[in-house]
Amino acid sequence: MIKNLSQHDSILNHYVAELRDTVIQKDPLRFRTNLERMGEIMGYEISKTLAYTATETQTPLGIATTQTLSAQPVIGTILRAGVPMHQGLLRVFDRAENAFISAFRKHHKNNTFEIVLEYAACPPLTDKTLILCDPMLATGSSLVLAVKALLEKGTPTHVHLVTAIASVEGLAYVKSHLPMLNYTVWCAAVDDELTAQSYIVPGLGDAGDLAYGPKL
Repeated sequence: MIKNLSQHDSILNHYVAELRDTVIQKDPLRFRTNLERMGEIMGYEISKTLAYTATETQTPLGIATTQTLSAQPVIGTILRAGVPMHQGLLRVFDRAENAFISAFRKHHKNNTFEIVLEYAACPPLTDKTLILCDPMLATGSSLVLAVKALLEKGTPTHVHLVTAIASVEGLAYVKSHLPMLNYTVWCAAVDDELTAQSYIVPGLGDAGDLAYGPKL
């Protein structure tokens, strides 16, 4: 299932416009803040799909019954670009467990690249909800690789894939390579094109560089 939140007018679309803007992008703090805000909004939307339990709370004047989360999710991110969205999600699910994946594009001389996964840290996932965030779903290969690595830690009941901008091609890749998975993709925009270097068009550029500075 794909949830494209840009299909309805909301403040989220304003944040997407700022993420794409080449002038506003010159302020990395603003760029990170907008990604964090998007994480919070998507976390709220995801919270509507989770299980809740009636809980009684003692107030100064009596007992209040409120629906509270039955279980906290596990929030995962692909380093380094995913960290701001991870922080936004963690503000919503402030007691969540956390997972981290280190993956990068290893470029070759013939203008091709492969996705290399160097590190994965994750708690047990069996019977839990996993929320995995990465701002850009371009080819989809890094996200699929990350999911498969995390599935070695157990089988979650549902996986929520959170991204700022997805490509049509990337969404198709995820669908074809994760047929066994019960998952939902949450995105703030879907773009039609990829460049020869597999960057999304119009996209926004390299999210990791814009958030934290150029890589060596």
